[in-house]
Amino acid sequence: MTAIPSYTGDANPYGGGDPYADYRTADFPFTQYANLADRQLGASVIAANDEFFAQRENLLVPGRAEFDPEHFGHKGKIMDGWETRRRRGTGADHPWPTADDHDWALVRLGAPGVIRGIVVDTAHFRGNYPQAVSVEATSVPGSPSPEELLGDDVKWTTLVPRTPVGGHAANGFAVSAEQRFTHLRLNQHPDGGIARLRVYGEVVPDPKWLETLGTFDVAALENGGQVEDASNLFYSPATNTIQPGRSRKMDDGWETRRRRDRGNDWIRYRLAAQARIRAIEIDTAYLKGNSAGWASVSVKDGESGEWHEILPRTRLQPDTNHRFLLPAEAVGTHARVDIFPDGGISRLRLYGSLTETGTTALAARHQELGG
Repeated sequence: MTAIPSYTGDANPYGGGDPYADYRTADFPFTQYANLADRQLGASVIAANDEFFAQRENLLVPGRAEFDPEHFGHKGKIMDGWETRRRRGTGADHPWPTADDHDWALVRLGAPGVIRGIVVDTAHFRGNYPQAVSVEATSVPGSPSPEELLGDDVKWTTLVPRTPVGGHAANGFAVSAEQRFTHLRLNQHPDGGIARLRVYGEVVPDPKWLETLGTFDVAALENGGQVEDASNLFYSPATNTIQPGRSRKMDDGWETRRRRDRGNDWIRYRLAAQARIRAIEIDTAYLKGNSAGWASVSVKDGESGEWHEILPRTRLQPDTNHRFLLPAEAVGTHARVDIFPDGGISRLRLYGSLTETGTTALAARHQELGG
């Protein structure tokens, strides 16, 4: 639960040119997981004790923070992040904040799940970042209000203890708590600004909800589906293909680089649990001159199962949602979409229902993780 690597101290003052030229970052192993704090999944910063200089909602804005050195408002420099006012002490004889002084923001995850890693990004906060941060998490069913979450009866688990951070840096923390969480409390000590918050992990859906739905998309991220691997991630992440809703622009799907060989590209998925698949959607929305030419879909049952093709290689049209009814149910725990020869798709939907085995396994995992 320590930063990997650890950045501390001020960054240099902005001296002109590319503001990211001296940005400090690293490759964090947990970023292979989905961002559970993605607005597209339904995440929200539902409260903060202070947001005098910059609004709390900026924490979850997709994409990296932007910086305009000439952008000032009535309260001062306008920053693309969450920034609180400077804390002061009790009086002239003690003008400094106390050791316990801190600001906080409450975040509702877009999908409850197990958290594998957190990035607290202080991009462009060079001399006005917090001295340290800490992160706590809790699991509360339903849609609790901020007042309910801050009540004395809510138990919070520390995921990141109070840890020094650096300015203008991606501060990454690995998390090892094997629990299902619904909300986070991000603390900055004693005050300052944070540009972005990313929370990487595995979705753990409510099995009772899925059982009530009956038929649903068993590959969807919000239902517990997950991308395990992909042949190529040059232009965009494969996880985009199982995000909620239809793609809204070209980079909201999955696109590979141009192939110059006789191979093909693919994505491998782990489904919510063992399921019976009855229908497939392959959407190429906004991929007009670069959609995949053909696609096939295969499933396997269990890690050691064999792949069986359930949709043979089929011609795809650009910027089109393709729907296929299967002649017979296909049972599996994993799926793979192959595209030929390259290009992209925006969404893959696999409609079906959990088997009795899948329902039992999902319920057991949910209970084991404290759901």
